[in-house]
This record gives sequence, structure tokens and C-alpha cells, in this order.
Amino acid sequence: MDINVAKYKTIVFDCDGVVLDSNITKIDSYFRTAKKLGATDAQAQALVDHHVEFGGISRYPKFVWYIKEVLKKEPTQAEVQEYLDAFSLAVKKGLMRCKIADGLQALRDQTPEAKWMVVSGGDQQEIRDLFEKRALAHLFDSGLFGSPANKDEILKREKENGNIIFPALFIGDSKYDYESSTRAGLDFVFLSSWTDVPDWKVFCQMHQINVVNNVQSLIY
Repeated sequence: MDINVAKYKTIVFDCDGVVLDSNITKIDSYFRTAKKLGATDAQAQALVDHHVEFGGISRYPKFVWYIKEVLKKEPTQAEVQEYLDAFSLAVKKGLMRCKIADGLQALRDQTPEAKWMVVSGGDQQEIRDLFEKRALAHLFDSGLFGSPANKDEILKREKENGNIIFPALFIGDSKYDYESSTRAGLDFVFLSSWTDVPDWKVFCQMHQINVVNNVQSLIY
């Protein structure tokens, strides 16, 4: 479906599966983190399944859930931090290697007046460091935002401080991307090429969501 991106004053991007082909990297990192800290294959897979089911949500509540519901332990701050640190180490190398979306610079050139930002479930400082290293930060003049704040909190905050100007578009690849952006009053388009949502076709049809393959498909 054609999306007229030229009409938007703000364009908000998710990171994983939208700007970067990093969903598989994240899945692998969750599995390896759990295994490194003593999980069985079944326990590690339970963490991966939970991550996929709740795509777009930060790693923090996912590890709390894992410790509590899978390991059947009361999660302490120190233990959660151990998982967060191990995951961060596991994911950084993969994020430096994964593919950047084709057409990103061309779309930026076609929307010179629009404010661009990233709103991700990933760790905010990790995203900012990564985008600097991969020469992407300059594209997103209105900022790079992520965890520990969730997407609902970030969108609400950036609306209130005037950083999101309407009409605004959110480009995402998860159910939470759609839900959080809709709650914030943004239009939404679903990118299907790199999504890890198994039932995305049914979900998008059910909610009458605009779907395109990738960033390059938005170039007009």
C-alpha cells in the first residue's frame, strides 16, 4: 500500500527490524545469555519465545519475567543486572555486523523538513553508541530513545516537550509498535521484511494496518 511520507512532520522509527536487520541477532543473544548463566535449552528457548511474543518491549521486564516464571526465583536487582550485562555483551558484536536498511539515506533526502527519531525497546545508551559507530546518528535529528523507558512513556514525553510534531508517522515491525504509536495518536506503517512476529499478516489484516516490505518501499 502506498504511504505518502511527504505529508508527515515527524517520522519515528523502531530500530530492530526497521533500521537494522537485527531481530535474529537479538533472538540469538537472548538464547546465549540464558545458556551462559546456566539455563537448559528448554529454559533458554522459553526466554526467546517470550521475547518474540512481546517484541518491541525492553529487555528489563523480560529478564524479570524469566527469572520469576521460568527459573521460579524471586528476581533480585543484582541478578537482573547480571542478565542485562551478559545480554549487552552478547548483542553488541552482532549489532555492529547486521545489515542497515537500504534506502534510509534516500528517504531522509526526500523528507528534509521532517523530524526523524528512533524510539526503540533497546537500551538507549547502547543504541546511541551503536548509531554513532555505524554513522547513522546524524539522520535522526530529533533523537535516539530507548530503555529503560518504554515506548508509551517515550512517545508521551516527546509529545509533551514538543519533539513530536503532528502529523506524525511511526514505522515499526511489532504489535507493540502499533499499539503504543496508536495510543499516542501517530499514524503507523508495518514493515514486514525483517519482522519476527509469526502471525503478522493476520494481525495487520485484523487491525487494517498499512504494510510495506521495508524502508526502501517508502521512497516515493
